[in-house]
Amino acid sequence: MEDFYTIQGEGFYQGCAAYFIRLGGCDVGCVWCDVKESWDASAHPVVSVNSLVDKAIQSGCKIVVITGGEPAMYDLTFLTEELRKAGLRTHIETSGVYPLTGTWDWICFSPKKFKAPDHSLYSIASELKVVVFHKSDLAWAEEHAVKVSPECKLFLQPEWSKEKEILPLIIEHVKQNPKWRVSLQVHKYMNIP
Repeated sequence: MEDFYTIQGEGFYQGCAAYFIRLGGCDVGCVWCDVKESWDASAHPVVSVNSLVDKAIQSGCKIVVITGGEPAMYDLTFLTEELRKAGLRTHIETSGVYPLTGTWDWICFSPKKFKAPDHSLYSIASELKVVVFHKSDLAWAEEHAVKVSPECKLFLQPEWSKEKEILPLIIEHVKQNPKWRVSLQVHKYMNIP
């Protein structure tokens, strides 16, 4: 769908420079998705892996984030091999509804209620990031937290349109459950992609 150089706005690598490759196509259907234009893969051009790798190298950044849509819909083996050959770190942001392909330095697993995740993601996730839209999502997040490895970093992130309402609930939850951290979409505050 698009690729661009920016600042990672969410999760463990928040604030770090990152080259983003956003793949078109998603069948998860989050009602609050902020990139619904990514859902239809046929609406976006096919771009060569070599072109994407070259642009990532030219950015001067070492982190490449593959996102979507839902990037795990595709076989990402060749893309991740080429990025790693170029000395770049491969990060993915996925809802986890499909088993992963490719080689990853960081896996941000963000399960959604709209489509159940594949169980293989729990053992390999580097980071569990739960978007909180309703108060009940906090209990749902806890159900997922017990399934990931002890090394997995845990993040609760308010859904952007409900941040003022939800953030106080997340803050209180994190204070009562300090295994969690707060993730905010800081790129939206900075008005960057």
